[in-house]
Amino acid sequence: MKKYLILYFMFLSLIISAQEQLTGIVLETSSSKEMPLPGANVYWLGSSVGAITGEDGTFSLPYKFSYNQLVISYVGFKTDTLTVTENKYIRHVLLASDELDAVTVVSRKQATAKSYLKATNTLFVSSDELLKAACCNLSESFETNPSIDVNFADAVSGTRQIKMLGLKSPYILIATENIPAIRGASQAYGLSFIPGTWVESIQITKGTGSVVNGFESIAGQINAELVKPTTDDKLFVNLYGASSERLELNTHFNTKVSDKWSTGLYLHGNTHQQEHDVNDDGFLDMPLYNQINVMNRWQYTNPEKGVVSFINLRYLNDEKQAGQLDFDPERDKGTTNFWGSEINTERFEVTTKLGYVNPEIPYQSIGFQTSFSHHEQDSYFGLNLYDIQHNSFYSNLVYNSIISDSRHKVKTGLSFTYDHYDELVNEDTYERTENSVGGFFEYSYDDLDKLTMTAGVRVDQHNRLGFFVTPRLHLRYSPWEKSAFRASVGRGKRSANIFAENQNMFASSRQINILNSGGKIYGLDPEIAWNYGVSYLQGFNLFDRKADITLDFYRTDFQNQVVVDWENPTEINFYNLEGDSYANSFQFEFNYNAFEGFDIRTAYKYYDVKTDYNSGKLEKPLVPQHRLFANASYETHQKDNGDQWKFDATYNWLDSQRFPSTELSAEEFQVDAYSPTIATLNLQVTKVFSPKFEVYLGGENVTNVRQSKPIVSADNPFGSNFDSNFVYGPIFGSMYYAGLRYRIK
Repeated sequence: MKKYLILYFMFLSLIISAQEQLTGIVLETSSSKEMPLPGANVYWLGSSVGAITGEDGTFSLPYKFSYNQLVISYVGFKTDTLTVTENKYIRHVLLASDELDAVTVVSRKQATAKSYLKATNTLFVSSDELLKAACCNLSESFETNPSIDVNFADAVSGTRQIKMLGLKSPYILIATENIPAIRGASQAYGLSFIPGTWVESIQITKGTGSVVNGFESIAGQINAELVKPTTDDKLFVNLYGASSERLELNTHFNTKVSDKWSTGLYLHGNTHQQEHDVNDDGFLDMPLYNQINVMNRWQYTNPEKGVVSFINLRYLNDEKQAGQLDFDPERDKGTTNFWGSEINTERFEVTTKLGYVNPEIPYQSIGFQTSFSHHEQDSYFGLNLYDIQHNSFYSNLVYNSIISDSRHKVKTGLSFTYDHYDELVNEDTYERTENSVGGFFEYSYDDLDKLTMTAGVRVDQHNRLGFFVTPRLHLRYSPWEKSAFRASVGRGKRSANIFAENQNMFASSRQINILNSGGKIYGLDPEIAWNYGVSYLQGFNLFDRKADITLDFYRTDFQNQVVVDWENPTEINFYNLEGDSYANSFQFEFNYNAFEGFDIRTAYKYYDVKTDYNSGKLEKPLVPQHRLFANASYETHQKDNGDQWKFDATYNWLDSQRFPSTELSAEEFQVDAYSPTIATLNLQVTKVFSPKFEVYLGGENVTNVRQSKPIVSADNPFGSNFDSNFVYGPIFGSMYYAGLRYRIK
């Protein structure tokens, strides 16, 4: 195998003509630590040869001996000109304009940013944006983002689910550092297993993403970059407490072991042990839980040899208890005394990343990623039992180079995935193994001005999905200044893990039916969909202040889908699609820097999501057709000693949402066809005392909007009409919190 890989890369090098490249990374100082700066301009003075830094702040551009003045710039930062006398790796930190003497600040880097130059429709979310909602885990990181919808999955587990383009999270590839992370057994609760303080930045891509990351993404990709031991604080402490008596502690310890090795120990713990029943239905409004989450991260950096490597070791233990107030697990588990649920999860994972840039030929690089995880969940919901063990291995080898010059870039490589599932659903056992071997090739063209294109294709051989081809294409055209027209098309294919992805169904009395069609996954066929999208981004000045508008439309067409049919109130049915299933998503967004330090972000979204069920074509349940979003943030000018105030407010309005049909239920158990409209308001204020210390206060749902009866037949949970899945809004009502952050650089 090794011999063939060497021959493969030698052959690829022969067909790619070489041009010497200069590589490097551009950083910024944020919250007293250095972080990559994506979207910075890097070009040779007096020429049209240049590049834009990527998501990780890195760049590559043609090098000639005649070039000796390198300009690095970004709006709101000091423009620097470096003298380059030889082709060596560049590492440069840009200083913000307000840190300089005699400089008038006319703009600043936004907490969220959209690129005018990338072919994909990607939103960059910085750590500053994540702090606006005091997010405690990744599932709570999207409250201030209009592209992602967040709601509770049911009225029992307290689990938040996200949607993009009107589709649930299984159709989104969710990765950490471009390694698929939230999939399989972790699909339902995995977002709550990634602490927010561990996240350095998030990239949200609408539509099908790169073929490099796999074939499963359909609606989009979310990639979370984790903090690095070399750029994170030596010590970071975040203490959080809420009026619900939720407590949380995050600590980071980073140290430099040697010239090349650094390590970080990241500890996260949260607990909630107070019973709440605000709506007096006899059920806990939020579960009781404990979580311990530990990660040890090692980083090796050797710029002289072009090597950087990461090793992550992680352990998680998460325990949840939900159900009726009087439920005692030791006494009532497995009985009909009181309805209760326990969800206990233990997870261990090891991930590695190795990157090599050829010092002799800087435009050539090889990256190798691996990830192994063991995930074990033991759970029950009343009398429903669900246990799952999932062992997963993922590896990806990526080779980067250019053709002729840096306008023509290529990525190619091989990937391998292995998943073994062992599930117990009441008295039935489901066990299966999935594995796939694939290869991919991606070509990118950038004329360094108006046109950017990324075209990719991958081929995979899967033991259950067979042999298939995944094509994807992204285009960007900028006809005038600060504009970007984008178009994308791509195909996705995936196995539907019907039990792991729909665990909320166990918190009901519904009978589970799988209408077997002879497929190889629970008797069902794989899901296949095409996604098409167009978008337009335009930046402009309004009253001499920076503003931009975005319009985008995406359509997802399913060739096959595993339909999750809730339309019979006593059953949940899984079957293959016969007919049409599609999701149309339109979004208009307006962003404006009204005055110095004050930003406004508004958005309107429209969804048209319909599926042919056995009972006819219907709207997808619990998907609002219209949504309004507004966020306002204000920061005072930071003083020399770091003193600063920050204010943030987020408003969400959701249109009515269709409930699954209850026409077959007795009249007292029927619910309306549609939910009421709802609106929520979140507020937060942060006081920064110094670069080391800050405190924050906030409130979620401060207008105290509350769904009064989220559970059907709550007084008879073991009866045939019990169902906790008619959730369209908040259950608990208002929740207030406070916290502090302390750091030593």
